[in-house]
Amino acid sequence: MNIAPVQSILVYPALCFRVSLGANMGDPVSFLAELTLDDVYELSPGSERVRLALNALSDGSFSVARSSAVGTPGARLHLDCTLLLMSPDGETTDALVLVEVDDGGHVDQIFLLPLAPLATHTGYTLIGAGREDVLAKFAQIACVSFTRGTHITMATGRQVPIEDIRPGDRVLTRDFGAQEVRWIGQTTVRAVGDFAPIVVTKGTLNNENDLVVSPDHRLFIYQRTDRIGAGRADLLVPARHLVNDDSIYVRTGGFVDYYQILFDRHHIIYAEGIAAESTLINPRTRPALPGELVEKLQAMLPRNDDRAEHGLDVQKSLLDRPDAIELLRRASTR
Repeated sequence: MNIAPVQSILVYPALCFRVSLGANMGDPVSFLAELTLDDVYELSPGSERVRLALNALSDGSFSVARSSAVGTPGARLHLDCTLLLMSPDGETTDALVLVEVDDGGHVDQIFLLPLAPLATHTGYTLIGAGREDVLAKFAQIACVSFTRGTHITMATGRQVPIEDIRPGDRVLTRDFGAQEVRWIGQTTVRAVGDFAPIVVTKGTLNNENDLVVSPDHRLFIYQRTDRIGAGRADLLVPARHLVNDDSIYVRTGGFVDYYQILFDRHHIIYAEGIAAESTLINPRTRPALPGELVEKLQAMLPRNDDRAEHGLDVQKSLLDRPDAIELLRRASTR
């Protein structure tokens, strides 16, 4: 069974999120069969999210990775359900419940993945729970996406907003020239938590305008000189690793329109003059695609999971220096 590269999410152990009022008073959040609507949950004071590292297996299931800070390495992880929580001010928050099971299929540990920040001393009423969209929501977190208005370089050199691109249009790619778009996806989500976009302000990485992308969207940088010590010239850098709260920052609040652009294979394209990756399809992100599209493109989808083809995934530790962004900008132009 093929295993994709390790991915990490930040979760709360279930014991951190308990019912403070309702039928299950005192109980921690649990799997769908044990939940009761209208129960009010509170996050325990001092609770911190912990890193759950997981492997996405080729059959669409998940397991706890060896490098995980919580969970049992090798154990199966089940995406049990989606919760809809409402705070006293009427704001709603989605959260996912992940269940670790032992070899006998019994529940071992439970984790909560909130899709927006949770506050302590706040009651969250459970107003909805279900399994219908849990895989799709989990996939959307990891999908690389451009935002409405992002200019993509077409095969002719023309700059076109991504929302105006259609299947069959030809886009310029870095390594394979003009390539035909197979699918354009669009989702609208609240710009909070893992869905809050990253803004790379104009000129920061030699971009022509502000570039606004999803947090895990990887930008391609070719270093003419290896200024950050990566040991390789071609780099893929997740936007979230570059945040400095100045020239690159998280834009929180309101809603954001995200667009995914899919080709026959994973490509590097140009957005606002910056080289950036197209949609990457792997076992985790595949549920974000419409079912009929997966069936239609089944033969080509495996070619969209070659993460190493275009460059080295840069770890955040290499970028934990105040001049990292300037070094990358200069390395790519000199």
